Order: sequence, then C-alpha cells, then structure tokens
Amino acid sequence: MNSLDKLEWTALEYKEKERSKDWFWALGITMAASAATALIYGNYFFAILILLSGALLWFLALKNPDLIHYEINDKGVKIESRIYPYENIRSFWIEASGNPTLFIKTERIFMPVISIPLENISGRISLEDIHNIFLVKEIPEEEMREHPALHIMEFFGF
Repeated sequence: MNSLDKLEWTALEYKEKERSKDWFWALGITMAASAATALIYGNYFFAILILLSGALLWFLALKNPDLIHYEINDKGVKIESRIYPYENIRSFWIEASGNPTLFIKTERIFMPVISIPLENISGRISLEDIHNIFLVKEIPEEEMREHPALHIMEFFGF
C-alpha cells in the first residue's frame, strides 16, 4: 500500500433495534420496583443510582445510532478523528462469517479490543485487502471474538 492509498467506509455505531412499548414498560416497572425496594431498605443513594441508570437506558434506547467513518491508511486505523497507529496495534482478526468484523487489539488498558464492522465496505475494498495490509505491517493475527457480555446484552434487547 503506497502512501496515497487508503481504505474508507462508514457504518452505523451499532445495530438499531426496534423496541416495543412492552420493553419500555418492563424497564420502567423494573426500575421503579428496584428503586422502591432500595428506599424501603433505607439505601437512598442506591435508589437514586437505579433511577439515573434507568433514565439513561431509556434515553439510549430512544437514540438513533450515529454513522461512523472508518479509515485504514499508511499511519494506522482511524475511527472518526481518533487514530490507532500500527505500532500500537498488538494483533488483529477478521471475522468473515455472519457480520464481517475487524477486531484490533491495542495497547489500551481499558477496552483493548476494538471491533469494527465491515458490512458496508464498498466493492473496491475486500476483506483480503484489509488482511494483507495488516500482514504487510507485520501485525500478528490472533483469533478474537465478541465478548460474551455483548450476547447477553443483545438477548435483553440492549
């Protein structure tokens, strides 16, 4: 890949889910019952925490996902305005089955594995192109999967 080449695509921040009114009712009832229980036991701080987290979940459930711009260039992997230089990427993995996803493991301590959706890559970009770029940059392949907690969250409609 010469210094002028770069691969660019956009994808939604997360998969948008249709939530029924029943889902919001269940969230509201669970949040109210939990906060009431905390109040009965005199744990006012926990009751406030439950109400704030429930309100935040409600807000996030109503929010539409943003369109994120991804780029792989000669410096590294760029997500929106943040760049992850190749020297800070420890390993990568491309999951081609199901929803194609690029996983990169960085040197970050908190959330070191970043998953990048590859569903909407244009016809001029192939998974093999992305794979070859990382191999040329001498970044090792390491099999990675989505965290099991993500599947649990999806099960509950988040």
